[in-house]
Amino acid sequence: MMPTKERIRDWFAGLQDEICQALETADGGATFIEDKWDRAGGGGGRTRILQQGRVIEKGGVAFSAVHGPTPEKILRALELPQADFFATGVSIVIHPRNPHVPIIHMNVRYFEMSEGTRWFGGGIDLTPHYVVAEDARFFHQALKTACDRHDAAYYPKFRRWADDYFYIRHRQETRGIGGIFFDHLKPDAAHDQADLFAFVQDVGRTFAPVYTHLMAKNHDRPYGEQEVAWQRLRRGRYVEFNLVYDRGTKFGLDTDGRTESILMSMPPLAQWEYNYQPQPGTPEQETLVVLKKDVDWVTA
Repeated sequence: MMPTKERIRDWFAGLQDEICQALETADGGATFIEDKWDRAGGGGGRTRILQQGRVIEKGGVAFSAVHGPTPEKILRALELPQADFFATGVSIVIHPRNPHVPIIHMNVRYFEMSEGTRWFGGGIDLTPHYVVAEDARFFHQALKTACDRHDAAYYPKFRRWADDYFYIRHRQETRGIGGIFFDHLKPDAAHDQADLFAFVQDVGRTFAPVYTHLMAKNHDRPYGEQEVAWQRLRRGRYVEFNLVYDRGTKFGLDTDGRTESILMSMPPLAQWEYNYQPQPGTPEQETLVVLKKDVDWVTA
């Protein structure tokens, strides 16, 4: 049975609830504050923010379901006919307090037009301030397992897509260690709409157990001023990507979305230092060396 847009919307809303509960439990020091909002053109959402927690310095988990006439800018960019649109999804960005806990991002979304066009998109990627091979393998293996339940071709295809997408071209480095990314995932001979929805659900359910594990493993590791300074520089790279390249940010702004919710991904503190170069042999320099495409973390 083909899932309706209402069913997809409701599942995404429930996913937001589940992830917020898991993060609050893992953090143990703060709770999410909810900000409900309405979109003038149709629909709305719930933005939930957790700040100054025990582990999470700032985290956002946003759900939205918006609809209405498709803006001309989107029609031109996607080469679509004039029609109304419906879009729903969950978007998450977590900025931890301890530099040894990685930043994580997830987005799962569904887009439908009144003339019949429909697709899923999303993915999860990890941005460690310090790359730890053990954590990278754990993260990528969890994503591969979720993908393999649906199609053995998904993980290698979507991992390469993430490497290409989360690439900061003007820095010639990846934003982090990648993950998976997919967009315009439409029904075909191999996968119908129900199959694709089941895959997106699996991706969404992967988030909480993976990230709460990384939180628990790393949040008590000692750090000092050097690690905090590096964390803020890496957060600066995160800001550069989101404001220059991120399609979700651009789509939200182009569809007159809520600015505060769109920019919830920004870290609480970031830093830019002119021509900063880490010293050879330091953990900071070792991290920069592996911020490249096509690293096979599952077998690394």
